[in-house]
Amino acid sequence: MGTKAAPSWAERKIWRAGLLARTVWLLAFVALFALVPMLADRWAYDHAHLARIYDQDWARLLRQMGWFPTWMLASLTLWLTQRKLDAALAKTHAQLLFFAPALAGIVCELLKLTIRRERPMIHDGDYGFRPWEDRPFSTAGLGMPSSHTMVAFAAATVLARIFPGARWVWYALAAGCAATRVIDRAHFVSDVSLGALLGWSIGWGAWIALRKKPTY
Repeated sequence: MGTKAAPSWAERKIWRAGLLARTVWLLAFVALFALVPMLADRWAYDHAHLARIYDQDWARLLRQMGWFPTWMLASLTLWLTQRKLDAALAKTHAQLLFFAPALAGIVCELLKLTIRRERPMIHDGDYGFRPWEDRPFSTAGLGMPSSHTMVAFAAATVLARIFPGARWVWYALAAGCAATRVIDRAHFVSDVSLGALLGWSIGWGAWIALRKKPTY
């Protein structure tokens, strides 16, 4: 007898559970990706720093994974490449690669304004929260979650669905982007870990919303 195939993501109980169950799962994931990594924040700030990291070509490349214009150009390239083979599919893929990172960036800015935790270098590795009366609508200097990481993981998640054979390439690039943000002391570990979770969630949600029959 053959072994039973593992259930796809769409078939897993978590996606078909009720609202309360899904809310509990979400809170558990947030705790895992935001609260637990806080234990490593101080250590990473003190021991995982490389001054002028973005003077290195490889680091600049990884940082661009979290820059939205990168994915604007990539979505255009994807559409130009696939449109002659399947115009409808090319349009869907291009929309996904454009809107998922865009939405991730917007959501991240709103979360920064809500959480208001400042970047690690402002308080020399300690936590600091900006008062509401101080620049209430400016995200400059706010770090949680990491926008570069959210954008990179949203794009990586979409690309992992479109090109599943290279999924670990996309996720490795996104993780590299996140790592450079910590090494540069622009973000805490918990900033990028939460950003990775949220970026993945937005990318996956966009895929489900725009693809009626997703492939895995």
